[in-house]
Formats: sequence, C-alpha cells, structure tokens
Amino acid sequence: METSLTPVSPVLLATADEMLLDDLLRLTAAAEVTPQVEMDLLGLRRCWQSAVLVVVGQDLAEPFARTQPVRRPGVVVAAVDADDAEIYRRALSIGAENVLLLPADEAALGDKFADTLDGGVRAATTLAFVGGCGGAGATTLAAAVAVTGSRRGLRTMLIDGDPLGGGIDLALGSETGDGARWPGLLNAAGRVSAAALRAALPTVDGLAVLSWDRSDVTALPPEAMRSVLSAAQRSSDLVVVDLPRRADPAAEEAFVRSRCTLLVVPRDVRSCAAAARLVRPLREVATDLRVVAREPGLGGLSAVDVAEHLSLPLAARLRFDRDLPALMDQGRFDPRPRGALGRTAGELLDLFGLHGLAAA
Repeated sequence: METSLTPVSPVLLATADEMLLDDLLRLTAAAEVTPQVEMDLLGLRRCWQSAVLVVVGQDLAEPFARTQPVRRPGVVVAAVDADDAEIYRRALSIGAENVLLLPADEAALGDKFADTLDGGVRAATTLAFVGGCGGAGATTLAAAVAVTGSRRGLRTMLIDGDPLGGGIDLALGSETGDGARWPGLLNAAGRVSAAALRAALPTVDGLAVLSWDRSDVTALPPEAMRSVLSAAQRSSDLVVVDLPRRADPAAEEAFVRSRCTLLVVPRDVRSCAAAARLVRPLREVATDLRVVAREPGLGGLSAVDVAEHLSLPLAARLRFDRDLPALMDQGRFDPRPRGALGRTAGELLDLFGLHGLAAA
C-alpha cells in the first residue's frame, strides 16, 4: 500500500527552531487549525506544493533557497529576530509574499491561518452598484451581473446593502427561500467565517444571496457590513453589492472595499442632474467610479453625453428588455446572454476580466 506524502492540513509549518515552532503552534491552535509540521529541508521540499499556506521559519529560509524551489503563492517567512537584516533577502529568494515578525505580526499571521479554513484566500472582485436617481435600474443590473457571473462558473455572492429598497430577493423571485437575511447578521463584528456565511445564505441556482426580510429593520451597522463583506470576499470570485444612494456609514464601507463603483444613470437631463449631485460624495469613498448609461425613451442624451456631463468614464451602455418588468413580477428573472440586460452584464464582467470557467 502506498503512503501519501500530501499533508492533510492546509497549513505547513517548516522550522527547526523550537521556540518559533511553539509560537506558531499557539497561533494555529487559536485559529482552530491543525498544521503539518516539518523540521528539516527534506520534509519542506516534499510538502512544498501541497499546502494552501506554507510558513517557513527564518532558520530554514536560507538553506531552502539554495535548493531553488519552484515558485508558488501562499508562502510567508516567520521570524523572531528583527535585527536580521538578511531575512528579507532570503524571503524574496524563496518567493515569499512577506515576512511576519513575531510577536508584532501575530494578528496578521493568525488571520492567514484562519483564512485556510475557508479553502484558501480568494481574490474576489467586488463591484458596487448604485442608482444615479430613483428607478435607475441599478438593482436589476446588479442582479443580472451576479446571475451572469454565477452562470459563468464564478463563485458569486450578491449582497443587498439597501435596507429601504424593495429587496433584491424579490427581483430574483427567491423571497421565500430558506436561509439567513441581514436582520440575523446585524450583530456581526470582527471576523466572520466565510464558509459559515456562505452555508447560511439562501441560494438561487448556486448564487448566494444576502437580502432583507420584511421586518421593520431600517439600519445596517457599518461593523456588520465590514465583517460580512470581508467574509464574502474571502470565499468568492465575484461579490456584487447593491447600495443605496445615500452615503451612510455602512454603504461607505462597501464603496471603499469595492474594486469599482458603477453609477447607473438613465440618459435624460433630469436623471443626469440628480446623478451629478452624487458624483462628488461618491468620489470621496469609491476607488474607481464609472457610469453605466441606461437607454431612455426617444430624444434622450447619448451615453457619451452622460459620461461627459458627469466627468466619469463610461463603463457600459444599457438597454432594458421590454418584457423584463413583467417577467420580474412573475419571479422569472432571466438575463439571457443575447438579451439586452444579459449582454450588458456580460460586458461588465469582461471589462474586469471575469470570463469564468465557461470561457476557459
């Protein structure tokens, strides 16, 4: 019978320094992770490619570098000697992402250990959607982007950040589904388990959705948004957040943590005037603010006119399917790739390199 050499733990600790190892084991215990421990170069080289996270002690960094290891992500060097000026050179030589000095960096290393319980750290692309005026269609477009991303094989989470909105689950026809809603998460603070969050939420064809119930809760604490959004980002490829037009503290948390904020504006003068009032406050919190120009009735402004008036980059043009409102009222939300809404959703995903498994 063959014996597998692959570590059963997602964390590999490699050090012959017993004092350093004691510190590392204490941190993994606090994170409820049982690590694989190797105390020599042979064990480190054997398990180098298998673990999600590899922590190399400063004592093994230099001899390991001489073996010219294959470069891989998820490697850090743990050190206790802050006066060792060569430690950064050694870390670079083995492809480590950074050097964590103990005890100063214990919290950061503990977070890395905890991240492995979620299956490793994902680099989720987070897109925030907000309407430039009432009825702009931001919620519908956000839902379409999330559904399209999920259909492309991206691990996706859709978050409704507007307690006074109609409920994004209504747009998806999933308001009766079992699972957690925001009112049950309002006390979330600190670190929320990404795996537990995803398991608790209702899903629509594999898409995890965090929405509101029909209670009278009308406020979302910023701490809850921060903790939940961080957990979503750790377990997803794509996070889509539908946000209110008012810049309350919870919404600001989402804007700051999003890769791009997409301001949906109908192509008419009144809508542009309303959207212009939002641009300045959004610029203060949004990393990358762009406009999606929605087609109005005849005689409206062009998409370029809208972008120029708001002094924002044009991310996409949007036409709504004529029969979409009726379909949504019937709980039949289906942004098909060749439809106007699905086509725009796909263009936005392509814009941010989110082609998914279907395009691989």
